[in-house]
Amino acid sequence: MRTAMRSLGLLLLWIVLLAATAWGSAALWFDGPDSRPLAALLAVLYPLAAITLLIKVKPRHRAYAAFLVLFGLLLAWWLSLAPSNQRDWQPDVARLPTAEVQGDKITIRNVRNFDYRSETDFTENWETRTFDLSKLRGLDLFVIYWGSPNIAHTILSWDFDDGQNLAVSIETRKEVGENYSAVRGFFRQYELYYVVADERDVVGVRTNHRHEDVYLYPLRTPTDRARAILLDYLKGINQLAERPKWYNALSTNCTTTIRLHVADVVAGVPHDWRWLANGHLDELLYEMGVVNRQLPFAEFKKLSYINPKANALPLDSLFSAAIREDLPPRPAPPAN
Repeated sequence: MRTAMRSLGLLLLWIVLLAATAWGSAALWFDGPDSRPLAALLAVLYPLAAITLLIKVKPRHRAYAAFLVLFGLLLAWWLSLAPSNQRDWQPDVARLPTAEVQGDKITIRNVRNFDYRSETDFTENWETRTFDLSKLRGLDLFVIYWGSPNIAHTILSWDFDDGQNLAVSIETRKEVGENYSAVRGFFRQYELYYVVADERDVVGVRTNHRHEDVYLYPLRTPTDRARAILLDYLKGINQLAERPKWYNALSTNCTTTIRLHVADVVAGVPHDWRWLANGHLDELLYEMGVVNRQLPFAEFKKLSYINPKANALPLDSLFSAAIREDLPPRPAPPAN
């Protein structure tokens, strides 16, 4: 039994060491020198050096120590890579939003409200908008699928009774000529960016031009809690304008960042695998009673699908109201 446990432990250790080696090689390839030949050379030399240390150095504990030193140097370099707000950005993420809060009045600069003729052909409109927090009436969640049913994009939107809707989409800030890669998203390739926008922009471009599948869920969130979450968002938005951060597809993405903001306000936000496999996040919210549960989940989700309504509409000021017609109603917030 003891021998079997030692063998299992050694196997697990080697799996960890080899995974760390593979990650280091990928980090050098993606985040290493701009010269692709040099990055490729380093990405090959690093695993060769790591494996050589593990095999050739004796006794074994010295081999492990040498490996840790090599990996530690690589990790220190990788952690030293600094994000920046000063790059040649694509037009749709060129301007950083900022917010000013004075009592119930919030003023947000660089709200995106583009006019789209196609996904890539648009007229830029960056606006300054003012919102009255005393008129806030609810918080909504958009869940957007573009491929796998297990992975989605999520957007929170605040609904005001003066007809305004403020949508915030947490995304990568891409440079001119740069495309999103799910693999690159695990490395230091993209800065974090909050798209603060009109729904006709950030949702409409997805329904009407990208033809992604979009579901809209009114949330059972008391207005004081929705307000607190919005203020926490605005704090994060202002911090990014001063100190950029890296996006990470695992730890700092569109949904895990939502969870962090909500956890700043609400105690006991559950740890659940569906925050990562966020194509199933609506199932988690349904189980928790955060969305309407009067219907079976499958029927509820079907009624929450907004593409047919969105595709029948022009992307104008009536877009937000029209996509909310005939949705399952917002559940009543919990009693205080």
